[in-house]
Amino acid sequence: MKRYLVTGGAGFIGSHLCEALLAGGNGVYVLDDQSTGHRHNLAHLFGNRELRFIPGSITDAPTLSRLVGTAHHVIHLAAAVGVKYILENPLESILTNVVGTERVLQACREFEKPLFLASTSEVYGLQTHAPLRETDYSVIGATSVSRWSYACSKALDEFMALAFHHQGAFPVTIARFFNTVGPRQSPAYGMVMPRLVDQAIRDQPMTVYGDGTQTRTFTHVADCTAAILGLLAHPEAAGEVYNIGGTQEISILQLANMIKLQAESASEIQLLPYDKVYNSNFEDMPRRVPDISKLRKAIGFTPTMSLERIITDVISDRRAALVA
Repeated sequence: MKRYLVTGGAGFIGSHLCEALLAGGNGVYVLDDQSTGHRHNLAHLFGNRELRFIPGSITDAPTLSRLVGTAHHVIHLAAAVGVKYILENPLESILTNVVGTERVLQACREFEKPLFLASTSEVYGLQTHAPLRETDYSVIGATSVSRWSYACSKALDEFMALAFHHQGAFPVTIARFFNTVGPRQSPAYGMVMPRLVDQAIRDQPMTVYGDGTQTRTFTHVADCTAAILGLLAHPEAAGEVYNIGGTQEISILQLANMIKLQAESASEIQLLPYDKVYNSNFEDMPRRVPDISKLRKAIGFTPTMSLERIITDVISDRRAALVA
């Protein structure tokens, strides 16, 4: 039996990954400070004796060292998440992403434990072409625009992790997530799909930021989890960076209309200028679409969930959450 340490395991993606690891007969340690994750995301798993939940921070070096030392593999998901949270907590976000990750890397070096590092499509910055490949340049905006602090901090995480790998300290695999959505995702941190779904099922105005022409793809968390498990089981992935994302590109305005239709909502869709939501120097990306051919070649990954199915699952989950 393998034992995994999952930092940020009480979060949205983390809780689904822990569920899958336990179902595979593995042991799981979860380290989470519950700043954006929540213990209740794991409540249905607490009856499993192979799960151990440790409330705490990745910046706590002694605790981190003890857990890494007893794990076979480290999965580092803990990070600041969500545009809204990052803009409201820029310094805390930078410290969590950079200092916290550095502590994880040092512990992995101490015990020579392999690491899976979760990164983000944000590292591509203002790139406008599609699809985005892992070797594409980052196009980062001015330092006066705090959004880009997140992109830079996650890019620095990648640089540090790959430096340890190339020095032979321990194997590292990196994945960049593109808009992962599904059950248990909170709308509290600016996540677009659960926010629009909540508005739709309450028959409230559905607010689309900007002109709504910005496009994204969305990945069901079950597909994201399957991709992570595939990379964990693929030793040749070490030292590589992979995009994990969906392939169905859609504008946010089109997304809002799909949600309204599937929720059978009476909501009006309203366009809201960015400066009414964020500060006046906020910048957004007009397009964000991944090339997943590298991931497909490595582990045979293809998303199984259509956008329609993803929306249906989110509507069902948010309806249940709002009733509870």
